[in-house]
Amino acid sequence: MSGNRRKTAAAFAATAALSLLASACTGQSDSGSSDDPSKETTITFWHGWNAPNEVAGIQASVDAFQKAHPNIHVKVVGNMTDDKVNQALRAGGSNAPDVVSSFTTNNVGKFCSSKAFIDLNPFLKKDGIDPDKTFPKAMNEYTQFDGVRCTVPLLGDAYGLYYNKDAFEKAGIARPPRTWSELAEDARKLTKAKGDSYERLGFMPNYHGYETTTEHYLGAWDPKYFDADGKSNIAKDPSFAAMLTTQKKLVDDLGGYEKLEKFRTSFGDEWGAKHPFHTGQVAMQLDGEWRLGMAEETKPEFEIGVAPMPVADDQADTWGKGYLTGTIAGIAATSKKQNAAWELVKFMTTDTDAVVNFANAIHNVPSTLAALKSPKLKYDPRFKTFLDIAANPNSTTTPPSVNGGAYLTSLQNLGFDIEKGKQKDVKAGLENTAKEIDAAIAQAE
Repeated sequence: MSGNRRKTAAAFAATAALSLLASACTGQSDSGSSDDPSKETTITFWHGWNAPNEVAGIQASVDAFQKAHPNIHVKVVGNMTDDKVNQALRAGGSNAPDVVSSFTTNNVGKFCSSKAFIDLNPFLKKDGIDPDKTFPKAMNEYTQFDGVRCTVPLLGDAYGLYYNKDAFEKAGIARPPRTWSELAEDARKLTKAKGDSYERLGFMPNYHGYETTTEHYLGAWDPKYFDADGKSNIAKDPSFAAMLTTQKKLVDDLGGYEKLEKFRTSFGDEWGAKHPFHTGQVAMQLDGEWRLGMAEETKPEFEIGVAPMPVADDQADTWGKGYLTGTIAGIAATSKKQNAAWELVKFMTTDTDAVVNFANAIHNVPSTLAALKSPKLKYDPRFKTFLDIAANPNSTTTPPSVNGGAYLTSLQNLGFDIEKGKQKDVKAGLENTAKEIDAAIAQAE
């Protein structure tokens, strides 16, 4: 995302706010789908974007829709927080939105299970749209829950590795790392000590580092968060123990948790010019597609390289995949104009030119397979790395849950304890965390 980027802490905060939304909307409106979309009507569309280029991009998409559907007028309301959406859907009435876009994929499980958003499967089937052939695999997964597809992807975010090409050349490193062992080796080579701190750190592995969360790291493995019965699988799937152990080893190899944390506190803001990758304080950075434009705007004193994130050592042949998330769009169950609302959602999320034009405007990853291949896409050649990650069938995401992203918070908390040495038994930690996740889900159901 460009102006309204998905910050990890903000996403978890939104989870709590949106839990109120899901519990408030307990029934899908049967009368809402009886409207005639060929008649003169007005629908309301709420979104969260606020940067000028984003607002202009979304308005251009709406203008193109209204040109194709002159009878459907769209009232666009931007800069809407999840909390405001929550309040409006609880209140209902004529001021509530018909179409909503959200930056928080974690809550799809809540939206679908509570019927806060309507099931879009009948609409897709009616119009002959096959989601499996339309959307990238991971995006297809995070927009549905338990057989109900209450959202569809509206642009995506892909995570890769940014690296300082000048520093690589001086260190004699020929190419970016492709496995975590190579990442660790390169990080050590690129690290320059300065007293009891660093002149430059090869890679900041700590979870409080920007974008270095457990779920983003797990994109390098092939994690299965839940089993077929919906129970937490983190203690049984070896991917989780492997990632947590690998990350902890890198923390120790690069100086230890306390030394790294002390250096981390010297970093500038994640969204400002003094980001540690921009300034050269770190030589490699896990980040989303938006970082390229932001970094270049600061006119760094080195050439920026972009590559897929390294993968687990035993999955070297899957290098090229990554972690995906993105913006979602849905139709409020409280809407009385669901057929007209669907026409807008369908246009913005499945019309190739509409998806491409919006992606060009705000520099996000297109959310359909056709748009990812469109010759009309305009981008820096390095940006293709993220397009390829999005199209890669091995790329992963975090699955929806009935209680939103609470399970990710539990896993991240375990990660914090392991990296600082508070929890030394990874297996026991995973088993206890799995029980915590299952208990929280059982309470939410």
